Amino acid sequence: MASYGIALDLGTSGFRSHLVDLDKGGKILSTAVTVRHPLPGANIMDHLHFWMTSGSEIGHKIIMKTVDDVIRLHGADNIKQIKKVAICGNPIQLSLFENIEVRDLAFAGENRLKNLGVVRPSRRGHTRNAGDIGMLSIDAEAEVIIPPAIRHEIGADALAMIMRSGMLDKKEICMVTDYGTNAEMGLYHDGELYSGSAAAGPAMEGQSIKYGVLAAPHAISDVNIAEDGLWENLVLNDKLRPIAASKVDPVTGREVKLLDYSAKGITGTGVVSSVAMGLKAGVIKLPEITTPDKRIHLMDGVWFSEQDAQEAGKAMGAIRAGHRTLVHEVGINDEDIKVMYMAGASGTYVDPIKAQICGMIPRRLEEVYQLGNTSLMMAHELISNNDTLDRMQSVADSISANHIMFAGNKVFEDMYVLELAYWTEGMSMEMYNDMIQLYGIAALPELKVPSKVVRVVKSDIPEIGRGFYSLEDVGMKMYGRFTGCNGCGKCEKQCPEDALKVTRTKDANEICVRSDLCLGTACKACEMNCPLKVYHFKDLEVQI
Repeated sequence: MASYGIALDLGTSGFRSHLVDLDKGGKILSTAVTVRHPLPGANIMDHLHFWMTSGSEIGHKIIMKTVDDVIRLHGADNIKQIKKVAICGNPIQLSLFENIEVRDLAFAGENRLKNLGVVRPSRRGHTRNAGDIGMLSIDAEAEVIIPPAIRHEIGADALAMIMRSGMLDKKEICMVTDYGTNAEMGLYHDGELYSGSAAAGPAMEGQSIKYGVLAAPHAISDVNIAEDGLWENLVLNDKLRPIAASKVDPVTGREVKLLDYSAKGITGTGVVSSVAMGLKAGVIKLPEITTPDKRIHLMDGVWFSEQDAQEAGKAMGAIRAGHRTLVHEVGINDEDIKVMYMAGASGTYVDPIKAQICGMIPRRLEEVYQLGNTSLMMAHELISNNDTLDRMQSVADSISANHIMFAGNKVFEDMYVLELAYWTEGMSMEMYNDMIQLYGIAALPELKVPSKVVRVVKSDIPEIGRGFYSLEDVGMKMYGRFTGCNGCGKCEKQCPEDALKVTRTKDANEICVRSDLCLGTACKACEMNCPLKVYHFKDLEVQI
């Protein structure tokens, strides 16, 4: 009987997995992903806040149920033969998966942690049994491999992109970023790693965008301006490779099909490309889109609005602010950074030149390498090679690391205020540079196109196996019956994501909230708009 394993990337915007054949050296058999993260909220801090206010019990049930659903996508016949699971992700996601202490990741002050009685858990590499973690469908004795963090706030995902890039062997000053909802970034200089994490927001993963989707088949991943002035739309095919499928007039929507292949939405990289090409063509003059209907038209009726452009701008602005904060804190200049490594789906499919226009990579580079989903790759390596966990721990122990907290950092705050003004209020780049110098930060240098651009992989998930499966119904439903609720339905009407439904019965009025659609404790429009003040979001429960 064959032995199988699951490689699992726990991302901030969703989960990605491989089913692998352990008897054939870790051969990838199939790939399964979720279209969203199962916990309420739009970013990692929302997930943390939900976990701490609603309780770890409900949060862990939601995560375990989602992991189980993802594993089942690979085929029910394979489940009982799963002997190993390897996971990778940032420290928060791995801690939520294990259901261990997270408050040391939520609060920076040591005095605050001491007053709360928080004891930091070990985040060294280790293994556990699936049953101990609460995994539902696989053998309780199956081994779960959990990789180390470099420091408690610099996780296995950062370690994965550092190791997969090979940047530690470079003599030049290097920067690496995993582009996503939570943009993990590092600057390697003079034998030391300086890291930071910018809450870029979900636009980098195609979320909070009208037609936004995660990187999957039938998603627009890139646009180019053709010689005839039409915009060439590139769509991910069934192997997650970008193909030119259509040419569209971005102003009128007139379309010329190149292939019989449809689009269902736009990824974060497609968003970046649309902004970059819009700026180049003059269709975008920040903060406005200049077309008659204020939309940029793409293929198959997909369009991109001014609100979408501003959401993207906030995300791209947070990334540029993070990069420049690292540069400033380390005490080097933009021109000193020679090599850039781009990880994640958005780091793989985006054109680096367009990313440079939008501020997602430094402006004076010599080399750019696009790496793919290094977190999932490392999870696959962990499950395929018994020496990998020890090797990761060795590298983690050898890195002298300095983590710069962007929250509360004056340079980051000043930078991000200017980024918001540039992207959402139309501040000119000239005024931007004048203002930034008043803050004691160097002005942005002139753009220099990198002389070398290497896409190391053809897609962010280089191998998908015999099938690609997508979980649309993510997470769980949370229920609540509240004494005094009259079933007026105002909470349902005020939910911006249509995540809430009210069911009225003779006995009681029941509120049901989809965890994956809900914006969580950062929103709570439902609770705030309850006219009788009887509805409390934290009291919702899940049912299994």
